[in-house]
Amino acid sequence: MRSKTASFLGWTRTAGMAAAESSAALPLRLPRAERGTQDRNARSAGDTATLGMDSDLIAGPTQPRNPISRTRIETVVSRSVAGVGVIFSLQALPVLLAQVPLRLPVMAVAMPLALALGIGAVVIAAVTKVGVRVTTGTVAVVYLAALLGWPFLMLDPSAVLDGKPWLWYLCTVATACAAVSFPLVWAAIYTFLAPIVYGIVRTQPSGGGADVLLASLDAAYATILGQVILIIIFMLRQTAAAVDAAQTNALHQYATAVRQHATEVERVQVDSIVHDSVLATFLAAAAAGSPKAAQLASGMASDALTRLNDAAIVPAGDDSLVPFNALSVRIREAADRLAAPFTVLECEIDTLSLPVHASDALFAASVQAMVNSVQHAGDGIVEPGRTLTMRANAQGGCTIEIADTGVGFDPEQVPSERLGLRLSIQERVASVGGSVQIRSEIGRGTTITLDWPTEGEVAPA
Repeated sequence: MRSKTASFLGWTRTAGMAAAESSAALPLRLPRAERGTQDRNARSAGDTATLGMDSDLIAGPTQPRNPISRTRIETVVSRSVAGVGVIFSLQALPVLLAQVPLRLPVMAVAMPLALALGIGAVVIAAVTKVGVRVTTGTVAVVYLAALLGWPFLMLDPSAVLDGKPWLWYLCTVATACAAVSFPLVWAAIYTFLAPIVYGIVRTQPSGGGADVLLASLDAAYATILGQVILIIIFMLRQTAAAVDAAQTNALHQYATAVRQHATEVERVQVDSIVHDSVLATFLAAAAAGSPKAAQLASGMASDALTRLNDAAIVPAGDDSLVPFNALSVRIREAADRLAAPFTVLECEIDTLSLPVHASDALFAASVQAMVNSVQHAGDGIVEPGRTLTMRANAQGGCTIEIADTGVGFDPEQVPSERLGLRLSIQERVASVGGSVQIRSEIGRGTTITLDWPTEGEVAPA
C-alpha cells in the first residue's frame, strides 16, 4: 500500500496543484482529515501488533499450540511402553529371583541387569523425550539375545525347569519396544520372530519342557498381542500424520486467503482514493472558469494529498475502535457542506463502537452516495427531497440510508466503467464486512442503504 500511495503522491502534487489554477465547483469539498499526530501514533502502534500477527500467517503456516500431532503421539506411546515395561518387570522379578540359582553365576546377574538398565533407560528417554528409539531398540535386541542364549546359560541344560522362564513376562515389552523403534516391516518381523524363539525355548528342558501344543499357544498369544500393539501404534502414527498434514494445509490456505484479502482491500482503498479525491480534483480543475472555482479546486487538491498521506501512514488493518456517534457527526458535517440540503434523521447509538477502517469506509461511502444524489438526482426543474438516516440495526451494528425523490436510474444499466457505485460505495463497504443495497427506479427516486456488519453477522462488542 505504501509503495502504491507514494507513486500517487508524487504524481498528484505536480499535476493536481497545476490543474488547480482553474476549476469548477463540485457539490462537495471533501473535508481535510483531522487526525492529530497523537492519534496517528496510536493507530500505527495498534497496527504494528496486528501486522506482526498477520506477518506470521503470510510468511507461512506455523504449528498451533498443543497440536494433536505425530510428536504428541510418539510421546504418549513411548511413555505407555515405559510404564508397561516397569509393571511387567516387577511381575517377572519373583520368578527371576527363584530361577537365579539354576543359571550360570555371571549370566544370572548380567542378563537381568542389562534388561533392567535398558528398561530404565526407556523410562528416562520417555520422560525427557530424548533417545526413545535408541533405548527401545536396545531393549528389543537385548531381549532377543537373551532368548537365544537362555538354553546355554543354565548350570544343567538337561534339567527341566519348573515353570516358565522369567523372560516370558517381558515378551510383550520387547515387541512393544520393537514397534516403537523399528520401521514397520522390521517391527512386524520381530513380533513374529521373538515369540517363535520363545516357543522353541519353551519346548527345551531349560525352558520347562512344555509340549509343542502348549509352547505354540504361548507363542501365538505373544504374537497376537505384539501384532495388536504394533497395529495400534501404526494407526496412531498414521492418524497423527494425517492431522498434521491437514493442519498445515489449512494454515497454508488461510495464509493464502489472508494475502488475497489484504490485496483486495488495498486495491479497493487505492481505487477509491483515486476516484473520490484525485480524479474528482482533476475534473474540477479541468472545468474551472472563475477564481472562486480555482480556489475550491486548490482546496480539493490539498484534501486529496492529505488523504493519500493518511493512507500511506495509517495501515488498512487498524482495528482500534471509534464510537458510532463520532462517525455520525462526521457524516452530518459532510452533509452540511453539500450544495443541496439533506434532512438528517439520526438515532444515537451510545453502546456501538466500530473499527477505524470500518468507520472510514462507511463515512467515505456515505459521502459518495450523497455526492451522487446531489449531482444526478435533480432534473434541473424541481429540486428533489433528500434524507440522511442513521440508526441501529438487527445485527447490533449501524445502518446508514441516503435517499432522494429524484429522477432515479436503473442500477442494471450503469456502465462498468462508472466507479462511483461499484467501487466507492459497494466494494468499499464490502471490504470492511458490510453490505450495500441500492433501490432505484427511473422517475421514482433512489435509496442507498449501508449496513454494517453484513446480515447474519454480529457487531463486535
